[in-house]
Order: sequence, then C-alpha cells, then structure tokens
Amino acid sequence: MRSPEVFRSIRFRLTVIYSMVLFSLAGLTLGVIYVAIERTTSPRTVTARLAKVYSEDGDFQRLANVAEIGEIEAAVNYNTLQTLRTYSLIALGVLFVASLGVGWVLSGRALRPVGAITRAAREIQATDLSRRIRLDGPQDELRDLADTVDSMLDRLDRAFQAQRQLIDDASHELRSPLAIIRTSLDASLTAPEATAEERSRAVAVIDRATTRMSRLVEDLLATARRDAAAVPDADVDLSAVAREAGEESFVTDRPLRLRYETAAGLHLIGDADALRRAVGNLLSNAVRLAPAPSTVTVATGRSGSWLWVAVADEGPGIPAGDVPRVFDRFWRGSPATAEGVRRERRTGLGLAIVRQIVESHGGRVAAFSTPGDGSTFVLWLPSAERADDQPPPAGPPWP
Repeated sequence: MRSPEVFRSIRFRLTVIYSMVLFSLAGLTLGVIYVAIERTTSPRTVTARLAKVYSEDGDFQRLANVAEIGEIEAAVNYNTLQTLRTYSLIALGVLFVASLGVGWVLSGRALRPVGAITRAAREIQATDLSRRIRLDGPQDELRDLADTVDSMLDRLDRAFQAQRQLIDDASHELRSPLAIIRTSLDASLTAPEATAEERSRAVAVIDRATTRMSRLVEDLLATARRDAAAVPDADVDLSAVAREAGEESFVTDRPLRLRYETAAGLHLIGDADALRRAVGNLLSNAVRLAPAPSTVTVATGRSGSWLWVAVADEGPGIPAGDVPRVFDRFWRGSPATAEGVRRERRTGLGLAIVRQIVESHGGRVAAFSTPGDGSTFVLWLPSAERADDQPPPAGPPWP
C-alpha cells in the first residue's frame, strides 16, 4: 500500500528535518545543562545517623536522626536535579510537538514559491504559452529558478509562433501551385476536346509549378535542418567559401560579370557547406535582380575581430521601408522593386535561410541599398580568434 500523499511530500520531509534538528538541539542543550549541574553539585541522598541531642542547659538528652550540613546541601541538590530532569522531559515532549508545528509552517513558507511555479506550470498548455510565473520576493535561488523558467517559456513561445507562422506561410505558398496544377489538369490534360497546343502549354505550366514547389520544399528542409541538426564545425577560410559559392551559384544566360575582391587569412570556426549556401543564396538573388549588362561583386574582409563577406549588385535597389524586412521568411518585396527587372517566381525563403545560417554561427546580417543604385548584402561572422563582445560595425564595410 502506498503511503498517504502528505507523507510523500517535500513539505512533510522538511517538517521532519526541521523538527528533528530543533528537538536534537534542545535535547542536547538540556543534556549538557543536566550533566554540568550533576558534576558541579555532587548530589546524593541523605544518610541518616542516630545521635544524642542535649538541651541548652545540658540536662535533657534524647536520640534523633541527624545529618551534616554538607549532606543536607547534597540532598537539596539531588532533589533539585531530579526536579530538573522531570521538567526537562516534559519540556522535551512539548518542544517535540511544537517543533512539528513550527517545521510545518516554516517549510510551507519556504516552499510557497515552488507551489506558485507548479500552479503556473499546470496552467500552461502547449497551445498557450503566454502565461508567466513572475515570482515576487527576494532574489534567491527560487526566484532565479522562476526567472529561468519564464525565460525558457519566452523562447518556447517565440519558437511556437515562428513554427505556426512557417506552417501558415508554407501552406499558403503550396496552395497556389497546387491550384495551378489542378486547374491545368482539369482544363487541358483531362479534357478530350483540348488541342495539342493547349496540352503542351498546360504541361509547361505544370512544370513551372512543380519546379516552384520543389524549390520551396528544399528551402523548408534546409531551414528545418539548420534549426534541429547539430552540424560539426571546423576551420573555414571565408574567402575560399566565397569563391566556391561564386563558381557554383553564379549561373545566368545574360551578360553579367562576376568580380571578386577577397582578402587572405580570413578564418573562422563554422560549417563550410552552410556558409557556402548562404553566399550562394545572395548571389542567386543578385543574379535575379541585376540588369544586363552589369557586374555582381563578391568581397571579403576583416573589421576588428569580425569577418565579413559582401555581395553587391547594380540592380534597382530596395526601398528604405523594405530594407529591414528583406531577411524575413516569405518576403518578396514590393511591386516597385521588380519594375523593369526580369524576375522569376521565388519561394521567399532564400534570404531567411541566409540569416538563419549566419546567426547560428554567432554572426549578423545586414542589407544596404539605395533605390536605383543597387544593393549590398553583408554577412558579419566572428573570427576564429575573436575574444571581445563588441558588436559588428553598423555601416557597410565595403566599398
């Protein structure tokens, strides 16, 4: 049989501990007092003797029990010690009961913050992480625990909100190509009266829609892997990564030129493949926006303990109000940005993946643009020997 819940609680155990400590200290104190009095007074019972007792004139005599003065004092001490022992035992019994009550109250007060944390945790659901403990009182260990739990809930709340937003945005993005495929199938490919030209056009539309869906799924998988997987980091040459990304990602059928302005000796600790993908996404974005003919530039350098890689294009630029949002998920810019520029339909995850990769390396991303005069995207990354906590510069490091 299981014991009652009250006996299995921490409060009961603390009560017993408090009571036993208090009771033991009181018992030890009374014991020391008792032993000290016994050793210093030498108590003992009176030994009576018969003696002749004379009157004042010396004529009358009789036999009587007599004792010496020292023996009388010892007997008084003995009786006092016996009385002390009796009352001490009674006091210990009363103290034991009182110590249980005191221990129960003190343990309740000590565990009150734990009760508040427990109640708040029970009320928090996975679908509603807005509740916080916000424990009051002194800044002790329990207050630190409550603040830590609140901080953890803040991070979980942000993660759940980002996850829900990602699911909503991905569902919205997938709905459009699926609708296009479904419409093309119903209108052309499955219709007996459709001509060969209509079917060929439907096949091309479906091909573009599936390509878009495939790109979206790949970007979502890249985002999920970077969120969940722990990629082993190694020494990375940033300039080499930038050149490799240019060789792999600078693919275009238009008269565009790629220029490198890289520095040597730029080493950091990180994931070379992920950083190559980040620079490649910037290059793909620049190729898509750059007018023909023009030049896309990849540059690397150092500013204090920070390394940077920048990708600059000569495209239409970004309006000032849109610059803070360019690294958001599924953001594609205002229609004015695309005016007069050849653009293909994108997923809106490329720059978001760039920010995710850079921030996972402890770095920062930044975009600088002037409408009509091109854009420069900068990735700030901590160098391998970085030892200070200074943030990267606010302005563009290049040109």
